[in-house]
Parts: sequence; structure tokens; C-alpha cells
Amino acid sequence: MTTTKTTNTKKAGKKATGTAGTAKVRAGSKSTSTANGRSGAGNLNLVIVESPAKARTISKYLGGNFSVEASMGHIRDLPRSALGVDIEHGFTPQYVVPRDKTATVKALRERVQKARAVYLATDPDREGEAIAWHVKEVTGAGQGNQPVYRVEFHEITPGAVQQAVANPRDIDMRLVDAQQARRVLDRLVGYKLSPLLWKKVRRGLSAGRVQSV
Repeated sequence: MTTTKTTNTKKAGKKATGTAGTAKVRAGSKSTSTANGRSGAGNLNLVIVESPAKARTISKYLGGNFSVEASMGHIRDLPRSALGVDIEHGFTPQYVVPRDKTATVKALRERVQKARAVYLATDPDREGEAIAWHVKEVTGAGQGNQPVYRVEFHEITPGAVQQAVANPRDIDMRLVDAQQARRVLDRLVGYKLSPLLWKKVRRGLSAGRVQSV
């Protein structure tokens, strides 16, 4: 599973409400969150985490040359209304950006374009690794020789955060591929068998949770 196809879902009549959580760090002062979704990052280093609450906390531990944003969890996935897997071409997943994440993606793209370097600080597990990769792919991080780093910490303390940023690594594509394989298998099983469960047992049941370790 080496390539993926990605499309944005069509714009709905209702404006998407998701926005990237922002927590800009100012040297010598407490961090402040912007209300309009623009951080004015300039040449700052951009750190992307999953939740706004975590962004606000982490921003307190980094210097004034860092801006911390939140992806609000997953920013793209398989489509809800289609199989989303090209079974004729290596079971390639066909990702889309959900309508409620279009504003988040737009805001993150703007910040990535202004950043000196991007640090992907999503959760330290297989799911977090995949989110980091999706963020990189969707935002265009790394273009024009822009450095992109993966940072991992298991506790949110000043020491752990600063140590992680000082010792980044690359995205682990083995973990990303493992998550993608699980997601594709989950979709193949669930999409095909769930309708049978609705007919034979009870509507609303799902056959699409693949348990793994």
C-alpha cells in the first residue's frame, strides 16, 4: 500500500465550523490564543498537536520562536458514503477531507506555508503516527526544502516537551502503513457485511471493527 488518492468533499451549503486550535508563544510572556484563526507565524517554527487544550499547554513550555496549532484529531479519512478503497489497484485508500475539517485544513495550510520548520507532535502511537502523516500530506508541509520533523513525548511536562523538540525523528512509515492496513480492512469488512447484519439481525450494527494489537 504505497500510494493514496485524496479528494476534498464537495462544499456544503452550510459553512464548515472546524478551525485549527491556535496557541502562539511570545517570548517572556504567557501564550495567547488568537480568536480569528490567524497566528501571524512569520518565520516561526510550527508545532502541530491533536487538541487545542494540549496546544495551549505545550505553548507555555516552548520559546518565542514556536507557534503551536491543533489538527483537531484526524483531518482526513475514507469517505462515509462509498467504499473508498480501490480494490483493483493494490487496495489503495481514497481519502477525503470531511466537510467539518475543511476550515481546519485551510488554516493549517496557511500556517505551514509561513513556518520555518514543522514539528508534528501528534500522539505517540500508531494512530498518532498516521495523523502526523496525513497532516503532512494534506498541508503540503515539506515543500521547498522546508524541514518536517516528528516529535514524540509521553508526558506533557516542560522537560519532556523540550527534550522531544530537541530530538526529533522522521515519520515512521511502518506505523503509518500498519494503521492504513487496519483502516482498509476495517472498511472492507464493515462496508460489505454491515448491511447483512442490518437485514438479518438489527439495523445499526457494525461489522467493521478490526481488533488488533
